[in-house]
Amino acid sequence: MRRFWKAVTLEPSDYGYAVRLDGRPVKTPTGNLLALPSQKMADAVVAEWEAVEKNVNPVLMPNTGFANAAIDRIAPDHDGFAAAIAAYGETDNFCYRAAAGEALADRQAQIWDPWLDWAKGHYDIDFLIVEGIMHQPQPAATLETLRSAVAARGAFELAAMAKLAHLSGSLVATLAIIERAGTAEDIWNAACLDEIWQEELWGADHWAQKNRSDREGEFMAAVRFLDLLIAET
Repeated sequence: MRRFWKAVTLEPSDYGYAVRLDGRPVKTPTGNLLALPSQKMADAVVAEWEAVEKNVNPVLMPNTGFANAAIDRIAPDHDGFAAAIAAYGETDNFCYRAAAGEALADRQAQIWDPWLDWAKGHYDIDFLIVEGIMHQPQPAATLETLRSAVAARGAFELAAMAKLAHLSGSLVATLAIIERAGTAEDIWNAACLDEIWQEELWGADHWAQKNRSDREGEFMAAVRFLDLLIAET
């Protein structure tokens, strides 16, 4: 879509702050009103539309993208979407380790155990640590608690959480972000531990580093989107 508008404004609505282009409401891909739940989030979306020079580029408008997903995909199926995110707890990246005695296993314990310990204390749960990559079920009580924690979040939070869980492979990392249990940089580096370890052993690969950098950009965009929501809740 080419830019046709001169002014981007906000108007209060029953659904929050509605974005308007030259007075006309902006619609999501499925035709819903693009309305944001917080002033700061709305201002960030407005800034994305104001920054368009010639053509709309969704890559440069992550806040708009997250909002569209929340409104069009998540709100109509909140429970199903929350369950899909909570499923990352069944195969959490932080629980799968190299064989005991290997140097990598020691590094994984050093970096990942503190995050698991945080989750244990915060949610009163426990985890099974698995050697290798073969799936083993986590305690049923743990999974139920984590499902409840995810289901309690709203559609806009879930939009960002889905991206965080997908990129990190860890529900613990995702919950640590949303609960502000640590810095996003530390949590991202923890999620990339195995990749970083391989680079230390075999040297850096340009394309692997670029891929991780691109994923980090997406991860941080989701973090910033959450910050815009949490700031007023």
